[in-house]
Amino acid sequence: MAEEDSVPIHRDFSASTGVETSNPHVGMSQDECVDRIRKSLKHPTVRFLREHMEKAGCPVWPRLLTAANCADQGSAGGYASRQGVTICCNHMTIQDEINQVVIHELIHAYDDCRAKNLDWKNCAHHACSEIRANHLSGDCHYKRELLRGFMKIRGHEQ
Repeated sequence: MAEEDSVPIHRDFSASTGVETSNPHVGMSQDECVDRIRKSLKHPTVRFLREHMEKAGCPVWPRLLTAANCADQGSAGGYASRQGVTICCNHMTIQDEINQVVIHELIHAYDDCRAKNLDWKNCAHHACSEIRANHLSGDCHYKRELLRGFMKIRGHEQ
């Protein structure tokens, strides 16, 4: 059995978090979502983040990841300090979406662990972590922008 297969993924049927999704009306079952979250744990970037979080002494497992049906229609997932990462299964449709959300939220978890003075209520701190997560997760990749309907070359971060 691979290490990723033994990672417990918590299920929550009532979570509401705050990362934007491009497809809020169609989703997958929690069983399928949990399987795909496990598959995302094998993604090279996710493995890299997990390894570096563990090396830095960050609490990574056992209940860092939660598969949830989210009430917020625009949420793909979110991170909450000392609570972990939530993936909104009812807003996920493909593996690539889950991979991107897991990577994005693990970057927040890493920031939360490493920056001892990080205050999520401080807009500058929160914005800095969002910018890092958006850039490092590939969320700002040109392909993703095109899929969202953003065709301009400039002015996306204003």
